[in-house]
Amino acid sequence: MSHMVSATELAELRSSGVRILDVRFRLDQPDGRSDYLEGHIPGAVYVDLESELSRPGRSDEGRHPLPSTEHVQDAARSWGLNDGDVVVVYDDYRGLAAARAWWLLSRGGVDVRVLDGGWAEWQAAGGDVETGSAEFTPGTVTLTDIAGDSLTIDEAAAFPESGVLIDARAPERFRGEIEPLDPIAGHIPGAMNLPMGVHLREDGTLRDLDSLRRNFADVGIGNETPVAAYCGSGITAAHTALVLAEVGIDAKIFHGSWSQWSNTPGRPIAKGEHTS
Repeated sequence: MSHMVSATELAELRSSGVRILDVRFRLDQPDGRSDYLEGHIPGAVYVDLESELSRPGRSDEGRHPLPSTEHVQDAARSWGLNDGDVVVVYDDYRGLAAARAWWLLSRGGVDVRVLDGGWAEWQAAGGDVETGSAEFTPGTVTLTDIAGDSLTIDEAAAFPESGVLIDARAPERFRGEIEPLDPIAGHIPGAMNLPMGVHLREDGTLRDLDSLRRNFADVGIGNETPVAAYCGSGITAAHTALVLAEVGIDAKIFHGSWSQWSNTPGRPIAKGEHTS
């Protein structure tokens, strides 16, 4: 089963009571509520990534620490979710924030998909638009443990010995040429660089499955390869995990990602191209 839905498919699902979550977030505009209020898919509930899909933490926990199951469950109930609901999530920037919601909710046992192409694709398809806040009744959903597929920093360090650790950041950040957000430039030793953008078409939708499989094969990943992903703070890595799931490959995520690694004294730093 695909983890994605098209705008056309979502329009059809709306008549069956699907729950829709609007997870707009960008680094330059982390609070997307104002954009949500100006226009969103009818019935969509706004989700705040930083307060509901993350938690406050120390610098050595990374910029977007993994929240507890109870924290996400409380948030999901506040969005009106109930056990058995089908959920579709979307955002307005390349599917990154939506993928974070997909990861946490799917690990919690929710049937959740991502709108391929997000808000832009919905608009391009001529979908209906609603303004203001959606009305809904708080729900009673119960989530299972969301942390089982999240690596600790020590597990991430050891992962290249037994599988492929993907660094989903831009190549220049991987090589250590620039670092706009974290205190040290570089990457985790043994990691392989596979920027998330290679999986997307210009319109922000996913490329065909054969192209996605070739992307992963280029860094040594096949159907049986143990795979984990990290990025700057664990958001983009969720998108890589989503794409892997779409081609039938399970992945783990190092949620602390580079922001945790670079803020933890004593961790080795690699620079340049792929290393081992």
